[in-house]
Amino acid sequence: MPKRIVILGGGYAGVLTAKKLAKKLKKHEVEITLVDKNPFHTLLTELHEVAAGRVEEDAVKIPFAKIFAGRKVKTVLDRIVSADLDGKVLKGEQAEYPYDFLVVASGSRPAYFGVEGAQRYALPLWSYQDAVRVREQVRSCFRQAVCIADPEKRREKLTFCVVGAGFTGAETAGELAEYLPFLCEEFGVSREEVRLLCADLLERPVPVLPEKLSAKVERRLKRMGCKLYLRTNVSRVGENSITFKTGEKEWTEQAATVIWTAGVEGSSTAQMLGQRLPSAGRGRLKTDEYLRAEGREDIYVAGDNIFYVPKGEERPAPQMVENAEHAADLIAHNLCCDVTGKGEKEVYKPVFHGVMVSVGGRYAAAHVGFPGRMFSLPSFFAMLVKHLINVVYYIQVAGWNQVLTYIRHEFFSMRSRRSVLGGHFAARTPNFWLVPLRVYLGIYWLVEGFKKLGEGWLRQPRLSGFFGGADQFFDSVLNGGAGVSSATAANSAGAAASSGEVVFHYDILGVFDALLVHGDDYAFRLKFSPMDWFVNRVILASEGTQLFFQILVVVSELVIGFSLIFGLFTFLSNAYALGLQAMFIMTTGLYMSTWWMIFAHIALLFGAGAVLGLDYYALPALKRWWSRLPFVKKWYIYNS
Repeated sequence: MPKRIVILGGGYAGVLTAKKLAKKLKKHEVEITLVDKNPFHTLLTELHEVAAGRVEEDAVKIPFAKIFAGRKVKTVLDRIVSADLDGKVLKGEQAEYPYDFLVVASGSRPAYFGVEGAQRYALPLWSYQDAVRVREQVRSCFRQAVCIADPEKRREKLTFCVVGAGFTGAETAGELAEYLPFLCEEFGVSREEVRLLCADLLERPVPVLPEKLSAKVERRLKRMGCKLYLRTNVSRVGENSITFKTGEKEWTEQAATVIWTAGVEGSSTAQMLGQRLPSAGRGRLKTDEYLRAEGREDIYVAGDNIFYVPKGEERPAPQMVENAEHAADLIAHNLCCDVTGKGEKEVYKPVFHGVMVSVGGRYAAAHVGFPGRMFSLPSFFAMLVKHLINVVYYIQVAGWNQVLTYIRHEFFSMRSRRSVLGGHFAARTPNFWLVPLRVYLGIYWLVEGFKKLGEGWLRQPRLSGFFGGADQFFDSVLNGGAGVSSATAANSAGAAASSGEVVFHYDILGVFDALLVHGDDYAFRLKFSPMDWFVNRVILASEGTQLFFQILVVVSELVIGFSLIFGLFTFLSNAYALGLQAMFIMTTGLYMSTWWMIFAHIALLFGAGAVLGLDYYALPALKRWWSRLPFVKKWYIYNS
């Protein structure tokens, strides 16, 4: 009978543990079941971007069907309501789940610390649904405010308060501060009418950062129009109000939107299990050095649910994504030892590489490195490192498919310039403006192809003269003599030159030879020694091989031409055309009069055939067929 492994929770730790187990145990008889209340994995560290309208909501969720495609992991949509730990059975709302080994990775939930009205009236930000709810609430307040004449009620609608100035609070406040001016412009509201508050008992925002960086975050928030109430307690949250207290002073602000990011506690599932297992630290489960629940050999604890103080440390492992990644790797290894009876279990010795926080899409603070050698990064590089870390995580979870999705959301779909690169890479021009260029370029390739047909390229070898004429021209310019006007050289490069001078000539390690000459036109050649060998030893080896490559060139030019004119497989045709241009540069050289083709092909690489072209019909059908193939789904080599 196969060993049954049940993983509670599809967060960072749960998903990574399931994937690593499936890989390690793919040749063993095991049943891996992941149970979660959602059918998708939520990227909790990016929720503030959705809440403040910077990215689309699908940017922070990845379906389990996509993550575990082609893997021996069964995902179940259910909520666990009770557990028989002695009988090794979990009871959910929909079914029961017997197990041999259990991994508790159910994550956290917002902690309200007994603040009156907080759970009822404040909006948490700890799930995909929370992020969408906050975004809709913020927009709704603007939509309602423009129709309110009463200044006090209008002020109430346009007051937004973030409770908490830790990681999530500072990032949420930063995103909102960046988002509000765009909403003001969209709804015709003066920026002076809008208030953004951020309150916390902390003495400074994100105290895990060094004081200098924390001060920078505070200055950035204030510069963006966020009013900080530090060393301030929230004593009550009303339907449209929030009450603060500092020492003996207590006051109430009217605010239609209160966003709660003040801390977390163990999920309801973890707290339910905590009634039977040793727990500490607001619902976290105590573990041994192997990340097994204390007193149990069949239950492992991962991610935010871990309460374990590593040897030599004073505090328990932090509730952060890097901890979830380390834990997932260790648990997968130790569980593999349990299932197979081979190998030695490893002790949990996490090494953390720092922290970073983003304040909006264009500013970040980071303190990174290794224990004992930490350093701070300038804002631009801090934001780039954040994106790089996200990319590394997405590769682990859903491969390059998810990386492409992330890049599209963060850069290419960024309409309001809220990215570290601004809006420079955002697609703003409709593809239909490229249709005339695409058709013209296609006709140009057809003319070149038919011209070669008329010159007899399919009947007799011509490449030796073609290459020789170009070599003769460049050599004559290098030797200081008059350039030789050659019909073959003219045909190859697009223009003839009667004389010329060297603009520059560089030999790079004997491998590359870059030469730019000026005659009637500028001509550039970049000789590449492996290409020279290929031309001399393969292409010009015999008349038969010359004729073969001539036919290949003519057919290629005709295919590229028709592909561009009809808009079919334009990415492939443009990429292939760029390859041909590179080959021309390394053999006969390329004249300035035809350099435009290179840049035209680059401009037409993506989406040029989707408007008034056959790609509009062919690519969706091809993508549907391709994405259904088992090996494609397993390795995520498709574009969703």
